[in-house]
Amino acid sequence: MKKIVLIGSGNVATAFARNIKERDEVSSQYTILQVYSPNKTHAEELARQVGCEAISDSKLVRQDADLYLFAVKDAALEAVVAQIPTNEGMWVHTSGSMPMDVFTSRTNRYGVLYPLQTFSKGRYIPLCDVPLFLECHAEEDLPTLEALATSLSHQVHRLDSTQRRTLHLAAVFACNFANHLYALSANLLEAKGLSFEYLLPLIQETTAKLSHLSPREAQTGPAIRFDTNIIYKHLQMLEGNPSLQALYKQMSESIYNMYKG
Repeated sequence: MKKIVLIGSGNVATAFARNIKERDEVSSQYTILQVYSPNKTHAEELARQVGCEAISDSKLVRQDADLYLFAVKDAALEAVVAQIPTNEGMWVHTSGSMPMDVFTSRTNRYGVLYPLQTFSKGRYIPLCDVPLFLECHAEEDLPTLEALATSLSHQVHRLDSTQRRTLHLAAVFACNFANHLYALSANLLEAKGLSFEYLLPLIQETTAKLSHLSPREAQTGPAIRFDTNIIYKHLQMLEGNPSLQALYKQMSESIYNMYKG
């Protein structure tokens, strides 16, 4: 049985912890020894869910684990890595944009296990269909990381740091920016006493048709048609919100420029 110490207690850490625990109950391949977070309450909350020890002092991180999974914010990763006592286990982070060599001053055994998905603590997502992207410093450590990844997901791929950063950038456009646009839409509706739920069938169909069409083929709306009558009316409606008006104009121009000619 492979032993894991989980460094972090946020959305990604929670997703991995729950899925590893689920696999442990089925096959007993992996067990989580500890959850470490400087926030004791958060560490204890996640540790209770997976039945392991919670610690908030990095000096108490166990030395006998096979794998140390760092699932923390990018801005905190280097500082957290520097705090963990050196050991013989493999150190792996889950970031889409941080380099693999963030570990070089601490260990010779390191890699990346990047899940291409959006996670929230209040929503359980099985990793079985989530693409996991791997990178290892040493080829001999790759089987260890692949074994964990394939126990969790049917979609496991090798990706170098440059490719992973590009994938993460694309994911920010496809997920984070798209979700922000949903939030802006909700604000517009709520200001007029309308429900965001009215948009859900539209959003669901927009996503569903991407299984059959490319994003370029799926594009609709006034900007691709350069329907200036509608565009100008919309801009007038947004006169009281200059930043949103500018965003609408920029997005419309971006769509038109992609398809013109």
